[in-house]
Amino acid sequence: MRVVLDTNVLISAIFFSGPPSRILSAWLEDKFELAVSAEILAEYRGTATRIGEKFPQVDVAVVLDRIALHALLVLPVGLPDDACEDRDDVKFLACALGARAQYVVTGDRALLRTSGYQGIEVVSPRRFLAQHLT
Repeated sequence: MRVVLDTNVLISAIFFSGPPSRILSAWLEDKFELAVSAEILAEYRGTATRIGEKFPQVDVAVVLDRIALHALLVLPVGLPDDACEDRDDVKFLACALGARAQYVVTGDRALLRTSGYQGIEVVSPRRFLAQHLT
């Protein structure tokens, strides 16, 4: 199963416990394949580094390097900016389509409303855990 994680899910996974953290752990245990695009990877790195300054006890580089080395890096499919209410979220759908991923996992309400777009299921971390990792 291929999955794209929205940045909010990855950031929550790195810095806090809860469903996103359990999802990241499942990926580290090879329970699913994580797909990223170069744009998503750059957003992960920038956001995690910025937030990491407030949490010096967390080594964000370990997680980011693991993703860079082991996630499936894909070319995103070109999509119109209006594929999602928030243009900044289009990259997650484009990556999912480029990867032929089944899921985008997000906590973003606007992105959740795109579920079903070209066959991609967009689900919350809690729902993804309940349906696939319990």
